[in-house]
Amino acid sequence: MTRTIVARWQDWAGEGLQHLVLTEAPAQIVAEASVIGAEEGERVAASFRIQCDGAWRTRRLQASVLGDERRIDLTSDGEGTWHDADGRMLPDLAGAIDVDLPLTPFTNTLPIRRLSLRAGQSADLRVVYVILPAFTISVDPQRYTCLEPMRRYRYESLDSDFIREVEVDADGLVVTYPDLFRRVL
Repeated sequence: MTRTIVARWQDWAGEGLQHLVLTEAPAQIVAEASVIGAEEGERVAASFRIQCDGAWRTRRLQASVLGDERRIDLTSDGEGTWHDADGRMLPDLAGAIDVDLPLTPFTNTLPIRRLSLRAGQSADLRVVYVILPAFTISVDPQRYTCLEPMRRYRYESLDSDFIREVEVDADGLVVTYPDLFRRVL
């Protein structure tokens, strides 16, 4: 059975908006979104498509910025081995299962759904961290702690002092990400 969810977020300042369509099937999950907002002080209009297997392991990330010829197209085996669009292995990304685009709160859903943490459980992760419109790709160490399953999680960046308590809905989609995003649909 296939299920489709439509979500929209506004940035905390109320200046940006994003529209996401999430299609969930037993063997594949696909998220497609358009984002109008700002990242690192730069205004941006971007789109992304994330494909996951049925266990919420990221298998492909495609991202682009309106008005820029560059594209990101990364594929993964779901076990932490990544390749670029030309099929070249990307050993610097080894071990990362999830992707994080700070431009969107959606990528928080990936580890939340994949890990199914119980109250009080934490998981340390290496994620593929993609910044648009800079098109930088790196690995970022993060921690997710379940405060209340499918309701509240603490997100921690393990290489900075950034910590937020994130509220999600029953599907693991962010409702409130303090100082960054709020759900409007």
